[in-house]
Amino acid sequence: MTVAFVELRIGDRITLRKPHPCGSHAWEVVRLGADIGLVCDGCGHRVLIDRLTVERRFTGYLSRGPEPAG
Repeated sequence: MTVAFVELRIGDRITLRKPHPCGSHAWEVVRLGADIGLVCDGCGHRVLIDRLTVERRFTGYLSRGPEPAG
């Protein structure tokens, strides 16, 4: 099974397939790397999830963060 690469930026608001226990599907990206740092829009809980899991559970963008400088 091949997972498509998802282009993420700091500040992106995304939705994931599985909801957080508070019931929210919306997350904000706050850290990028091998692990993705996410903050739940519903309750503010902060989690680190490995990139592969985020890419598998990713369903769409709610809003995009700023373009990287360069």
